[in-house]
Amino acid sequence: MPKNQNMADISLRKQLSVLLQSRNMEVTTEEKWKTTALLVIDMQKDFIVPNGLLRVDGGEAIVPSVIKAVDVARQRGIPVIWVVREHDALGRDVELFRRHLYGCEKTGPTTKGREGADLVDGLVIKEGDYKLVKTRFSAFSSTHLHSYLQGVGINSIVVVGVQTPNCIRQTVYDAVALDYQSVTVIVDATAAATPEVHEVSPEVGLVVIGLVSQDQEKSQGLGRYPVAYCHALGVRTQAVGFKSCLHWERGGSKGLKGIEL
Repeated sequence: MPKNQNMADISLRKQLSVLLQSRNMEVTTEEKWKTTALLVIDMQKDFIVPNGLLRVDGGEAIVPSVIKAVDVARQRGIPVIWVVREHDALGRDVELFRRHLYGCEKTGPTTKGREGADLVDGLVIKEGDYKLVKTRFSAFSSTHLHSYLQGVGINSIVVVGVQTPNCIRQTVYDAVALDYQSVTVIVDATAAATPEVHEVSPEVGLVVIGLVSQDQEKSQGLGRYPVAYCHALGVRTQAVGFKSCLHWERGGSKGLKGIEL
């Protein structure tokens, strides 16, 4: 076989190999999206708007980021699950420490059927989305969320919403305890009462179970994690306005491992 033809055959095989690898990566990524769900937690008027009965001061600022996360999820075919609170008018299903906010002569936060329980403007439940009502911090507490996710083949979740030290953190803890393959929190699509509370929550809480920020990765030598982009949504976070993600992945020598797209 002439040398030039042999070189051409080698070059063609390399091109085909690169093409196949690229195609396999696309298939793998698409398969990953099919097993991932986006949880939008408590983005309701009573928690977000200025006159909300339990307003989270940092909540209004993240609405555009939450909208972006929902849009990206829908583009990828990732199921969107709207986790909301809807309470009995008399507060009979609310936490003990909040029951004084409810009664015959007063309307408590996110009372079922009241405007405060509605999603904030800009967020809309569409056909194909799923709505889940909870009455405690965790989206998994006394709900059928876990059985629903198992039933539709979900093993990874991405979390956005309010507020970081309560519902976000507790949902993440329970997801890890229930053996979800990966759990991702979009940092700038979640919020707390103050920036300080939001920032310290991952440092003292989420990092304990392996969720790390980029600064923590550098300072604590925790290894190489995909904090520059949200792998589960299949996009670099900066490309859609997100700064970073906190991420937990089951596996590896320390129980953690990074994934690159």
